[in-house]
Amino acid sequence: MRSIPYCLTMGLAIFLAAPAGAARVDLGSFSIDRTEVTVGAFAEYAARAGLTTTAEAEGGGFEWGAGWQRRAGWSFRAPQGDPAPDGEPAVHITWHEARAFCRASGGRLPTREEWALAAYTETRETPTDGFQAGRTYVYPVGDDPAGMNNNRRHHVAVGTTQRGVNGLFDMGANVWEWLADRRGDDALTAGGSWWYGPGAARADGMQWKPAAFHAVYVGFRCAYD
Repeated sequence: MRSIPYCLTMGLAIFLAAPAGAARVDLGSFSIDRTEVTVGAFAEYAARAGLTTTAEAEGGGFEWGAGWQRRAGWSFRAPQGDPAPDGEPAVHITWHEARAFCRASGGRLPTREEWALAAYTETRETPTDGFQAGRTYVYPVGDDPAGMNNNRRHHVAVGTTQRGVNGLFDMGANVWEWLADRRGDDALTAGGSWWYGPGAARADGMQWKPAAFHAVYVGFRCAYD
């Protein structure tokens, strides 16, 4: 894998930045992407950074079968073997690659506490979709998991499932999301995915995964100070 350039000057940061347009939600002390980072955004970043992802360099990302199995040709560009539309979430991305993207975009990966606040506690003074200000919910879409993508077949384009707490999309299911938190060689993921079922989308469903891991189930979004 080619090394990812770090932004040494503001000019370089602007050059490597992912495309603007991913709407953010302001939660007071920080903001967070309204949706997961997309294939289109990551592809533009990779082109500017000269990045070949680990999944691409190693011949494919992973899927669970009889244990973790590498799938030839699977990458963020072709998450299940076929080319992905720009609006799908970028998966088969390692924690290191996700962190580098967020840094180049002027942000960072969210912490466990930030992600949980955004996903489960309604912070808006005048919420939409029937949510109540100040209330903490079981799932990112409310106290019932209905509306999340638990189809157990594949992820869907960002922003196409039910809008949830704080006006965010896909905080529950669709794909796991890398968080900033580390434990040795492992990093924390949150939100579950289309395959794991509703329980993984709860606050107590977060899972540690090797930071160098890349699979069809794992993507990310960025936070900003």
